[in-house]
Order: sequence, then structure tokens, then C-alpha cells
Amino acid sequence: MQGRKTFEPKIFYELSLDGLVPEDDFYRKISQEVPFGFLYKSTSHYYGPCGQDSIDPVVFFKILLVGYLNNLSSDRELNRHCSNALNLRPGRLPVHRL
Repeated sequence: MQGRKTFEPKIFYELSLDGLVPEDDFYRKISQEVPFGFLYKSTSHYYGPCGQDSIDPVVFFKILLVGYLNNLSSDRELNRHCSNALNLRPGRLPVHRL
């Protein structure tokens, strides 16, 4: 007998990006072991007191670190890699640990 799957869309889905990334992920381990909070103090003199908010220095450093570790020399490559890799999404891992 041939079975047939019927799709019934739900109104609400419960999804966590954190649950989709393995516990032993390399970038998860880096985020747990390296306290990136020191970047705020060491880069504070580069930012002015007025104007628009800039990119978070910790996020910027992490993006550059991903580029270095993956040998990505182009900004477009780096942007594509960071936007497609689920384990690099900024909302999934804590941005800083103080």
C-alpha cells in the first residue's frame, strides 16, 4: 500500500539555532574559552562620543578571525561564508562574555 504524507503547516514553530549546531563545534569552543570582553576596553579610544553606532568590536574581531582561520582573503568571500554558515550566526553564540 502506498503511503502519502500530508503537509499541515503550523502557526508557530519552535526552532533554536543553538540546537542545530553540535556541542563540539570549533567556533562554539572558541567562544566558550576566549573572553572577548577585553576588546571593548582596548578599542574604546578609537570610537567617538557622537554619531551613529558602529559595528560591535567583538563581532568585527570574530569576523576577521573567521577570515584568517579559513584563509578568506576577499571581503565578499568572508561575507558569504559568515552569512551561510549556521555556526557563525551572531545571534546563536553570545557576543561577549564579561
